[in-house]
Amino acid sequence: MVKLSVIVPFYNVRQYAPDTLRSLGANAREDFEFILVDDCSRDGTAEILARAERELPGAVLVRHERNGGLATARNTGIDRARGEFLTFLDGDDWLTPGYYPRLVAAAEELGCDFLRTDHVQCTARARTVHRVPVGRRNVVTDPRAAILPADRSTSVDYAYAWAGVYHRRLVDRGLLHFTDGLRTAEDRPWIWRLHRQAESFAAVGLLGVFYRRGVASSLTQIGDVRQLDFIRAFDQVIAETAGDPRADVLLPKAVRTYCAIISHHLGSIERFEPAVARQLRSLSAAALRNMPQDVLDEALDSMDVQRATRLRRLRRRPAPAYNSNSGSGPTASSGAAA
Repeated sequence: MVKLSVIVPFYNVRQYAPDTLRSLGANAREDFEFILVDDCSRDGTAEILARAERELPGAVLVRHERNGGLATARNTGIDRARGEFLTFLDGDDWLTPGYYPRLVAAAEELGCDFLRTDHVQCTARARTVHRVPVGRRNVVTDPRAAILPADRSTSVDYAYAWAGVYHRRLVDRGLLHFTDGLRTAEDRPWIWRLHRQAESFAAVGLLGVFYRRGVASSLTQIGDVRQLDFIRAFDQVIAETAGDPRADVLLPKAVRTYCAIISHHLGSIERFEPAVARQLRSLSAAALRNMPQDVLDEALDSMDVQRATRLRRLRRRPAPAYNSNSGSGPTASSGAAA
């Protein structure tokens, strides 16, 4: 039986893929499988993966005929996975030797639905350890209890899918798949759903994932229309949280986080293409108007003056007039992706 399935999407990462694959080789075990998903790369990554399929123990290569984005590629891997446990890695990140055996051992010892782990962020030559924002380590607890408080960083803000491991029962319950087609912020609805609906989780002080930040091809570095998928992602978070039996308790956190993300993007709006910047303002204004207004008022009152002022000004922005039959306007644009 396969103990662990590692799902690794690749898209135009020829420069970094060899490091990623070597680190997988240093974590290979006869009961591990590595599902390499080529999301229609066009830069030579496909040739590197073809060689890895032959040389990497446990490698399974899957190719997309068209680029679908990270969420769709991860879903392809989940559908192919056979492991008792599943985890993720991005095609430009890497691992310390023997990390996955230690991760599986921790998961088996604690026996919960999912584990979250710390990681090392790598920006050029700088290395920074990022910790799961959970106070108690190696203790199984209720995932819902880790969503709050609203005004502090919590486990739902630490949304990195690769910083953890997940039991197959989450797949069977329909909780591990991502929202298909999301190009960015795909892990936000995903982590909120896990924390609202899974039964148990734990955080462990296990370092082994090295997250490469600042890669030129990463969507976090590109100011095109795909970045606007964060609005669709957080609209989903708000809508699903509003349907929770404890929506009155959880919505303030969801709304405040959404506001913070909108403010962050507006604060660096110059990196977006002009047409995308206009869409960002329009879609963000619509998002603010669609939030529960009493909860939004409380969120803005709790934020610092600069961010609150920026968002209140945007909230007052008149809604643009558009022809509902033309297919144009804020709603039609919100799901655009290249």
